[in-house]
Amino acid sequence: MKLNYLKHLLLFCSIITSGCASVSGPTDPRDPLESYNRVVYEFNDGFDRYLLKPVAEGYETITPDPIMKGINNFFSNLDDVIVIFNDLLQLKPMQFVSDTGRFIINSTLGLAGFIDWASDMNMPKHQEDFGQTLGYWGVPEGPYFIIPFWGPSTIRDAPGLLVDSAQFDPIWQEIENGFPTVHRDRELSWGLTAVKAIDTRASLLKAESILNEAALDRYTFIREAFLQRRLNLVHDGNPPEEAVEFNEDELFDFDEPEKAPDKPGTIDE
Repeated sequence: MKLNYLKHLLLFCSIITSGCASVSGPTDPRDPLESYNRVVYEFNDGFDRYLLKPVAEGYETITPDPIMKGINNFFSNLDDVIVIFNDLLQLKPMQFVSDTGRFIINSTLGLAGFIDWASDMNMPKHQEDFGQTLGYWGVPEGPYFIIPFWGPSTIRDAPGLLVDSAQFDPIWQEIENGFPTVHRDRELSWGLTAVKAIDTRASLLKAESILNEAALDRYTFIREAFLQRRLNLVHDGNPPEEAVEFNEDELFDFDEPEKAPDKPGTIDE
């Protein structure tokens, strides 16, 4: 199923790329695929505007806040399995112990994760995935890359999504003897994926208003915010100074108004 999805995704990308218009002006060195990315961004934005967002708004309207919080906690708990395996791959033993304890407590005392007891027991939520693992071991992020139906990523992180889902994600893999297997019912997996997407989109509804007010160019704003966040995640909140300076320069790079030429016969002060 996933291999077929990947084939269709690659075909979709090739069709979109063939119809891309060139972007005027200088290209951001981190975004050489901007022509393609902007087309896919518009496609994703339309999909969100006409389908995903209305469904998420309906879900938020009819679902009581405690139930929404429980569903969000449930999927967060499942994500902790991905975090745990990437803790191991990144050689973070203390975080591995904390995240494993968090998953066990929330899966048992927290009723399959619907209640987040672990956070109140000094076991904070961490974010780790295979893209971060590759970055931890020095693999460069590569160009910014937007995935159809998914959203912002990079050339490094995009394959990491497939590794996480194919090897570690409990939505797609059952856990037997402490390790994921490949026996999960696919209809159930797609159903859980759809519910997770709606729940995630609903949690972003309030943040969207801030984005709309702050961004003159939503594409650029989202790109800079995503790349900055990934940089912080890969370096556990302490990115190299030169990388931070580069990102800040790009985020606040506004063109200075051109100075009018001096009139003949005037002297510069």
